[in-house]
Amino acid sequence: MSNADRLRQTGEAVRAAGSLTVAELAALTGASEMTVRRDLDALAAQGVLERVRGGARSLVLRGEEPPFALRAQDGAEAKRRVAAAVVELIGDGETVVLDSGTTCLEVARLLRGRRVTVMPLSLQAVAVLAEGAGQTALLVPGGRPRPGEGALTGPLTLASLAAVRFDTAVIGCCGLDAAQGLTAYDLDDAAVKQAALRSSRRVLAATDSAKLTHTAHAFVAPVTALHTLVTDRSAPREAIDAIGAAGVTVRTV
Repeated sequence: MSNADRLRQTGEAVRAAGSLTVAELAALTGASEMTVRRDLDALAAQGVLERVRGGARSLVLRGEEPPFALRAQDGAEAKRRVAAAVVELIGDGETVVLDSGTTCLEVARLLRGRRVTVMPLSLQAVAVLAEGAGQTALLVPGGRPRPGEGALTGPLTLASLAAVRFDTAVIGCCGLDAAQGLTAYDLDDAAVKQAALRSSRRVLAATDSAKLTHTAHAFVAPVTALHTLVTDRSAPREAIDAIGAAGVTVRTV
């Protein structure tokens, strides 16, 4: 098992159980207790869990979004495929608003150097696009970063979105369901997504299949607000058919 796989398994196991001991994690992963302790220290530094005497406990409450560092490791290959398919739909010369989140961060990496104008809504994506050479024009919004997430929110972010008219919005989601629509875990994040939708001619939703049929508590928009959904091929057929029946073009990769 690779280090990344072991860290992901450890983080997911602690989250699912609420708390686990070093001995329990060693038995689960097949690693030594010394290695498990190092892994727990690394995950604690990322905000994935909290170290306690003899083990670790989860920092994620029921109904809360898992930390960015944990989500970034989860389904990474599927997220890269989704991001590549999204970028194929964006033409040269477009002005794009790019949502926060781990899948949208992969989109930022692939847009870097393209002849497009991009307003990213997270500090991570701003940093990625700022590194790029080439013809990419970067628009940096104002706002307040959400702790641990880097997602920009608040009045300055909303004002930045209202000042521009975008060809395409690339939107991530915490939940997407044909009946319940597009949802988020954070009310401020939901307001930013709504503002991005209002300022955009076309809306592409980029999400891994785990988000389909899941509903978070903050409503963003009905599924009919989307023009295209790009998700991975593990998506449940029933969910795909229901979203497609609402008039959304669905691409699985």
